[in-house]
Amino acid sequence: MRLDQLAAAGRAPALPLSLELAGEPLLLQNLLRVLPAQRYVGLARWQGRAVLAKLLVGRKAARHFQRELAGARLLAEQGLDTPALLAQGFVEGQGGWLLFEYIEQAHSLWDAWRDVAHEPWLSAGQEAVLAQALGVIARLHRRGLYQADLHLDNLLVEGERLWVIDGGGVLAETPGQPLAQVRVLENLGLFFAQLPAELDAHLEELLIHYLLVNGEHALPLEALQAAIAKARRWRLRDYLSKVARDCSLFSARIGAFGLRVVRRDCAAELEPLLAAPDQALDGGQGLKQGGTATVARLPLATRDVVAKRYNIKGFTHWLKRFWRPSRAWHSWVEGNRLLLLGIATPRPLAVIERRWCWLRGRAYLITEYCGGQDIIARFKAFHEGSPPEADLLALDRLFAALLRERISHGDFKGSNLFWDEALGSWSLIDLDAMQQHRSARRFARAYARDRARFLRNWPADSQLCKLLDQRLPQVPGTCPN
Repeated sequence: MRLDQLAAAGRAPALPLSLELAGEPLLLQNLLRVLPAQRYVGLARWQGRAVLAKLLVGRKAARHFQRELAGARLLAEQGLDTPALLAQGFVEGQGGWLLFEYIEQAHSLWDAWRDVAHEPWLSAGQEAVLAQALGVIARLHRRGLYQADLHLDNLLVEGERLWVIDGGGVLAETPGQPLAQVRVLENLGLFFAQLPAELDAHLEELLIHYLLVNGEHALPLEALQAAIAKARRWRLRDYLSKVARDCSLFSARIGAFGLRVVRRDCAAELEPLLAAPDQALDGGQGLKQGGTATVARLPLATRDVVAKRYNIKGFTHWLKRFWRPSRAWHSWVEGNRLLLLGIATPRPLAVIERRWCWLRGRAYLITEYCGGQDIIARFKAFHEGSPPEADLLALDRLFAALLRERISHGDFKGSNLFWDEALGSWSLIDLDAMQQHRSARRFARAYARDRARFLRNWPADSQLCKLLDQRLPQVPGTCPN
């Protein structure tokens, strides 16, 4: 197969795949990343050895090829540890290729972070991972380079050695001379924006690992925090735009006669359910049978899921609903928002809207199953006592996160808050009325309602209600001190 033929192979070409590159055969064995008709990155065999192949096709191939090649050369010329470029070439009208040394025993710092992500904030394990990352970033900045697509997946660990990969995102101001302070702050802001916001309290401690390698500039904490906040806003906007379109994360079909968006990593497993959601709901374990919603737990091959159907009760109800986004769609967006912000919720897997000429009818939401107890059941034995401190601390963290992100739930009854044993945190469900507020005043009113509704889960004169009232954060001017 030639490169121009690969461009027509779509998202999942049949593997192994043999390609002819300048008269040399390349056997593509495993794909790691695909942008259909643009970029195919994967493990391959070339001249009897394993290589990482980046194959660039389509109308933007020339531009992407030059960017990848320039970035790889910058990293090598400035003495950064980066996989060697073994071969490269470009054929007009077909596409380009770059073949890199394959580091077999390496794993990404993202994998290392996931192993320690649920430890107490800035534990020894977390600090070790972030120290490695900040050391590499500092070396890049000291040599005048920065990674525009900076994340832990672009940093590989092999024993004591750290490798920088993905030259396509590597840019330079003046190679060999330290990066300007404004660019340093912007790039570090992008890095920290991808970490849990709770780590912001430890920025000064973490910056020490950067400054030990690159002490060229003072890094004002307020300026860095502003850069982090800006990057977080951009990441949230970018991610929420993806939940509504076909991309590497989501498979989407949206039109006048229906909407269906599903996570690609579970699309095959969910296909029978998505093809006949009503039948699946009828055969599942019923969790709720209401007029406006029907909820059931459904077993799949590798996981249990919850399917929720948002019903249309009649013509009058339809007149109120057809012209606006469905509650399923709202819950889909808000669930994905919470996940990006690091607030626990069952992972949304798919959403469906029945439509006729864009007029909406029934809608369905599929999420992972959260198997823990709700907070009313978990705290049942503590009406006149104190629940475990770990549970209370997790509740403190949840309310602090909602305050930080200006998020109101809208229906904070106890059955919408479940304990997640694996994460050691409280998980929010039923996100139909959830909202992230721009206005501090409107959020204050909404938060006050949420807080009051949450406390009404227990008798006002119970010791538990009084304890929670003392612990839960208040918004000035909305709750008594």
